[in-house]
Amino acid sequence: MVATDGVVDPDPRHRLPGRGAWLHPDPDCLHRAERRSAFPRALRVPGPLDTGALRALLAPESVTIEPHDRRDDRRVGTRKQVDPHEPAVKPSR
Repeated sequence: MVATDGVVDPDPRHRLPGRGAWLHPDPDCLHRAERRSAFPRALRVPGPLDTGALRALLAPESVTIEPHDRRDDRRVGTRKQVDPHEPAVKPSR
């Protein structure tokens, strides 16, 4: 999501310009973020933001959970993350 003219706009395709923020697709998380005033801090904008568009997107009847497809797991790269501060070869004993 991004802030545009005092409104929090959902950005599911991650294409809108500006500073973005993430939110779990859960109405409880939205309520908690609103209560804690997290949106202005995360998006670095002054004042309150209108979250009506997010609320409509996360309404219980609009949230759909797609079934997990195991074929998607195989498409994910299997590269191991390497710490650049560790030596490439461990010393033998």
